[in-house]
Amino acid sequence: MNANRKILFIVALMLIGLAVATITNVALNFREYGYNNAVEKSKMTAEIVRDGLTAHMVHGIMDKRDFFLANIANIKDVQALWIVRSDKVIRQYGEGLQNEHPRDALDKQVLKEGTIVREIREDSKNAVLRVTIPYIATAYGNPNCLSCHNVQEGDVLGAISMEFNINDIRQTGALTIAKIFAINVVFILIALWVTNYYFKPYMKLFENLQQGIKRARTGDFSFRFTTTLKDAGSEVAEQMNTLFAKIEETFEGIKHDLNTFVSRSNIACSDPLNTTGTIIHELSDVYKFKKTIELDKNKDAIYERFVYVLKEKFHFDHFALYEVDKMTKERKLIHITDHKSFCLPVADANALECRAYRTNSDVYSTEFPNICNNCAEGKEYSCIPFNVNDDLALILSYSAKDAETIEVLNLSLPSIKNYFEAAKAVIESRSLMDKLRDSSLRDGATGLYNRRFLEEFIDQTSEQALRSNVSYAVLMIDIDYFKMVNDTYGHDAGDIAIKALADILKENIRKADLAIRYGGEEFLVLLHNSTNEGAVVVAEKIRTRFHEKKFQFGNDTVQKTLSIGVAYFPAQADSIWKVIKFADLALYEGKHTGRNKVVEFEERMFNGGDQF
Repeated sequence: MNANRKILFIVALMLIGLAVATITNVALNFREYGYNNAVEKSKMTAEIVRDGLTAHMVHGIMDKRDFFLANIANIKDVQALWIVRSDKVIRQYGEGLQNEHPRDALDKQVLKEGTIVREIREDSKNAVLRVTIPYIATAYGNPNCLSCHNVQEGDVLGAISMEFNINDIRQTGALTIAKIFAINVVFILIALWVTNYYFKPYMKLFENLQQGIKRARTGDFSFRFTTTLKDAGSEVAEQMNTLFAKIEETFEGIKHDLNTFVSRSNIACSDPLNTTGTIIHELSDVYKFKKTIELDKNKDAIYERFVYVLKEKFHFDHFALYEVDKMTKERKLIHITDHKSFCLPVADANALECRAYRTNSDVYSTEFPNICNNCAEGKEYSCIPFNVNDDLALILSYSAKDAETIEVLNLSLPSIKNYFEAAKAVIESRSLMDKLRDSSLRDGATGLYNRRFLEEFIDQTSEQALRSNVSYAVLMIDIDYFKMVNDTYGHDAGDIAIKALADILKENIRKADLAIRYGGEEFLVLLHNSTNEGAVVVAEKIRTRFHEKKFQFGNDTVQKTLSIGVAYFPAQADSIWKVIKFADLALYEGKHTGRNKVVEFEERMFNGGDQF
């Protein structure tokens, strides 16, 4: 539908809506007026009947009232008229005439409630208005009702019921509505003709502009605009022609320069102007992304930026980002959107089980059924590997409910790879810095974290642990009579014992726990959110495993023991450093009470606590 027809259609709808509203309003008002007029007529008739019956009573000719009532019933449009007596009047004056009894429920309702009731009965042929009006006894009228009737003020003496034929009202209303409808139809046709006459040239100009702009979107500015208008419309056409001519003259140079970017981009070039804007916008976003991550302090911050881009820019709903250590072949989960893994656990333990990493190629579930045996079934997915350097790689996995949706997401891959290429050098730099920093925070002999790491860890997590209700059980561990090993068998033997203890610690604590070489033969373990009973169990396991270890030093087979002190944060102190001191005091207690034991800290062990 072109613009001209749309305008005519909208104008027609508005006029038709106005006509319908007008006709509906007239019909409702006419109907209401007709019914109200009939009701007023019924009230007037009731007044006449009441006065006539009163006159008959005063003159003692009540037995002649049927003639009077029959004449009243002959009034125009009155189909039927009858009166009924109340029970009190019947008890005083008798039953009355044969037709003066209640005929239906409406008569009984009015005699009981003393209120006017009206009812309309309509069908396709007839329309009848039934009105029943009560006669209420009063001593304040003329004549005084109570002077003749044995009733009280406000009692119902009787009622009059009338049925009016209102067909004429309905027919008159229908004829009036038909006339109004005809007038509205003529007005609408005239209004549409006038609208079309004056608006059509403007609509043709609009369509002409639309055609030219449509071709311009594809890079074709050779179109020229025409119009029959002599007013501002003609000026618009001339100005557009001048503009298009200038753009056409300079666009050849733009196309030449654009090819430099398009040749390196996966963006389609069917619409050069749109493609130019898209490429520039993407280059700008990638540049801003790179400048931002260059100031991020570590890899995790860069990964968070990458996840943000996937969510907010590319609208990925379900995806996971993994980091692969190429040396250990271990795959670590960096982010997953809804905690539903894409892969079986075996792929995390051994990255070579991940098809994308093993083949170093993009994996699409739409290419072949069950293309990767270790990917979860039930959804379409894509897995994309990104190589950072010889030590590190990333894997992006994302899924969708059907093949059509995943294909739409796949279209974003070239742009996503642009972001990765921008981040690659920064990730590599931060990875190297992390390795250097990690090596400075680890003990060279055991591979455990050192005391410097402990200091940074406590500074960063102590207050947060208190806020988050995180608890730690602190184990202070010392090899009993370690100096004797060094003195008897040499420092190499001591190093063997220390490494053995470090291995036992690694084997018997969780990933959430921390094992630290505190100094010399002393080790510190922080058990995350452990119960007191659980901490003692772990400590006993470490002590037992180490005691069972047999060392071969020259010709001697040697077994060594451990003393372990245990304290609890924040149950025993609101500072981890205090708790470490308490664990050290418990260790001292164990040393002086026989060694080879686990001792929990008690307040009696602490003397001079004011210094902390």
